Amino acid sequence: MPLPDDEGLSKRMKKLRLRLEDLEEQFVRGSGAGGQKVNKTSSTVMLRHVPSGVEIRCQRERSQVMNRYWARVELCDRIESILNEAKLAAQNEREKVRRQNRPRPRGLQQRILKEKKNRGEVKKNRSRVKDD
Repeated sequence: MPLPDDEGLSKRMKKLRLRLEDLEEQFVRGSGAGGQKVNKTSSTVMLRHVPSGVEIRCQRERSQVMNRYWARVELCDRIESILNEAKLAAQNEREKVRRQNRPRPRGLQQRILKEKKNRGEVKKNRSRVKDD
């Protein structure tokens, strides 16, 4: 299997402001299918981004080098999704405030005032009858 595009990954990490110094990397023994080879070699990569606390465990390939690459790609994906969710939540909050503060449509306002006037008439009719 050819080596992955390391330059594209480094550009992506730079765009997300992920530094190699912020990553903790461990190699552990894998599990699952693969038999003796998987059980004896430490090719599974556990990658942790310290500032955000995001942890990735990757055992996609039999090669340690490929697993390091795929773990970093997964880390970029996860951090991108976290950033996008935060951006979307902030946008939704702004939209909610905008909807709450905008004036009511003219037709709705007129209906409300008409209903209030009718309600006032009903309440006025409940009062005592005055003698003249």
